[in-house]
Amino acid sequence: MSVTISDIEAAAARLAGHAVETPLIESPALNERLGRRVLIKPETLQRVGAFKFRGAYNRLSQLSADERTRGVVAFSSGNHAQGVALAARLLGMPALIVMPSDAPAVKAEATRGYGAEIRFYDRMTESREAIAAGLAAERGAVIVPAFDDPDVIAGQGTAGLELVRQAKARGAELSAVLTPIGGGGLIAGVSTAVKALSPSTQVFGVEPAGYDDTLQSLRAGERIGVKPAFRTLCDALESPAPGVITFPIVQKNVSDIAAVDDAEVAQAVRYAFSVLKLVVEPGGSVGLAALLAGKFASLPEGPVGLVLSGGNVDPDLFAALLRGET
Repeated sequence: MSVTISDIEAAAARLAGHAVETPLIESPALNERLGRRVLIKPETLQRVGAFKFRGAYNRLSQLSADERTRGVVAFSSGNHAQGVALAARLLGMPALIVMPSDAPAVKAEATRGYGAEIRFYDRMTESREAIAAGLAAERGAVIVPAFDDPDVIAGQGTAGLELVRQAKARGAELSAVLTPIGGGGLIAGVSTAVKALSPSTQVFGVEPAGYDDTLQSLRAGERIGVKPAFRTLCDALESPAPGVITFPIVQKNVSDIAAVDDAEVAQAVRYAFSVLKLVVEPGGSVGLAALLAGKFASLPEGPVGLVLSGGNVDPDLFAALLRGET
């Protein structure tokens, strides 16, 4: 099962008038620090504050009238939850979100604010997949995966479609594009769009240290799961393994993956706020963290596209990060 540029273009048509075409911005200060042009795609400005709305709306908009009546179930630590909740509200269907009890309060509150019902679970002792499957069966609802779904991947790919076209409109031929990696939906979709529109552009991914399951899988040539004994600042990227659908796309399209630690992520969050004047959540800033820390020795010369994937950060955590306490 794969995703094509035609799928992504069809998703863009469905999203037109509903999703925000986020701008492509450039910071002279960042360009000077890195010695290259960096064209930033701030999905922090997307509806729900993250790219996840793209995939959620593309998936839900294709449900039948009967499926819409029965509603949807999703499991998420926050951004996919909000994307599904808002898409469901816009399309007039009920949504139930299975969310970890330690999810950032700002994400849980926003999910409820969009009209979704929440069922909390303990991520250490309970299976979100099993809970979601049981609830979906009970209600006859459709499960909407966070990343391992062709329609979700195609929706996320519209960010890459926009990025390449916006860069070309600015006279920039991108040498590389960097995106965060959780389960792989974003990088699978973005890389498919990038490789179709600009085959010579290389795609790089970034994961949190300790949660670098896609990097380990890429090196092993097969999907490998991780079981970290610690949490990361990047709550949005704590996927234990790459997706069955996303991983082959990553293998085909992605040149390299780097891992960044919490200190590097914290520095990137501070830099985004103080220099770029953007509020970026830790998971959304990992690509910037990798650039600032020089993680990619193989990064080709030339303009780089950078996806900042989300900005839904807990206010107390954000304040602590800015003060250098975390």
